[in-house]
Amino acid sequence: MSRRRKIYEGKAKILYEGPEPGTLIQYFKDDATAFNAEKKAVLDGKGVLNNRISEFIMTRLAAVGIPNHFIKRLNMREQLIRKVEIIPLEVIVRNVAAGTMSKRLGIPEGETLPRAIVEFSYKKDELGDPLVSEEHIAAFGWASAQELDDIIALALRVNDFMSGLFAGVGIRLVDFKLEFGRHFEGDMVRTILADEISPDSCRLWDFETNEKLDKDRFRRDLGGVTEAYAEVARRLGIIKENAQGADVVDFSSAGK
Repeated sequence: MSRRRKIYEGKAKILYEGPEPGTLIQYFKDDATAFNAEKKAVLDGKGVLNNRISEFIMTRLAAVGIPNHFIKRLNMREQLIRKVEIIPLEVIVRNVAAGTMSKRLGIPEGETLPRAIVEFSYKKDELGDPLVSEEHIAAFGWASAQELDDIIALALRVNDFMSGLFAGVGIRLVDFKLEFGRHFEGDMVRTILADEISPDSCRLWDFETNEKLDKDRFRRDLGGVTEAYAEVARRLGIIKENAQGADVVDFSSAGK
């Protein structure tokens, strides 16, 4: 790690210079933060689980034609990814009222929304990532009209795919956050999915019990955060039980 040039360090990941032009290495930390980093902890094993879950989802999204920055997983904590110019927006897709939406609009948490709703926040930690409208995005040039159309279309396609994926293993996809970037290919540039998709960036509830299997366990002091993430990985088939009943993370797809 010390021989690599660090490009950026965020709350949950570090980006290092990649081995080839146009690539980066994304390292998943065990750090957990909430409320704009006012609450912090280190949760052993979280980064390993998020790395593997994000790989699983990104690989399947690419298989159904949703372009993203993932190239391959390198080891337990690192991925090789395409270098992109991050668009300074967090894209939130909501299927069920929860979190800040419930507080802002007075909708009871757990109420199914009439349709999937796409919201945007401006990526600016010092401002608390404020909610913004398409009008703000256009006025301040954070994304072009075409990029915004592409982002919304891709976000809804991701939602359709992931809702089915999680429903198939008894998990309700409540909401999730995405980030997008500009990927330059010669004279061409296209908008692709970036960052990660994991229980850090999704609200995931058990269909039968509404048990939270995501970062809300950390936000709300419910405990069992990594155990919940491991349960998501287990249901997706990433974690398998050995003959002694112990959990084993399946790394068989490394480098594929």
